[in-house]
Amino acid sequence: MSLKQHFELLATYNQWMNSKIYEAAGQLSELELAEDRGAFFGSILGTLNHILVGDTVWLKRFATHPSCASSLQKVANLPNPTSLSQTVFDDIGRLSEHRAWLDQQIINWIAELTESDLDFVLSYHNTKGVPANRRYSSLILHFFNHQTHHRGQVSTLLSQAGVDIGVTDLLALIPEDPSVTAVHRVP
Repeated sequence: MSLKQHFELLATYNQWMNSKIYEAAGQLSELELAEDRGAFFGSILGTLNHILVGDTVWLKRFATHPSCASSLQKVANLPNPTSLSQTVFDDIGRLSEHRAWLDQQIINWIAELTESDLDFVLSYHNTKGVPANRRYSSLILHFFNHQTHHRGQVSTLLSQAGVDIGVTDLLALIPEDPSVTAVHRVP
């Protein structure tokens, strides 16, 4: 599997997991979603908004890659988040709709990348204005890891609220490899 194919798998995983998370969150009331549960971003809704904000910040940076201007144009045109704890949407319905739209943008963007695009060094400033220069592929890996990290927090908060989201392992999306034959050992 190429690096690009791994990123395509992670984009699909992101969409699949977000669908599961939002379906589970939809079982809770607005009060339960907004309840401060002691998480870093307070509530389930706060954490889901943070994931959205983080994705938006990174996708706007990724849009500055010369070959990504068109694939990420719609995301680049979004307003800049004001903080990492910004509440972009205060209701799960609108948040879920925007999340589904953003997940499709991510899938489209990754599909258009080439292996050579991944070697690009991206120059950007972090949210505190500190300049950085990092390999595009490493930043994409961070992007997907950040989502997974915070979705793990959301799944814990949902579990504590009595909602089971089911299987969350990436393994569920990794296909069997028909080129590999099983080795059987005789005792």
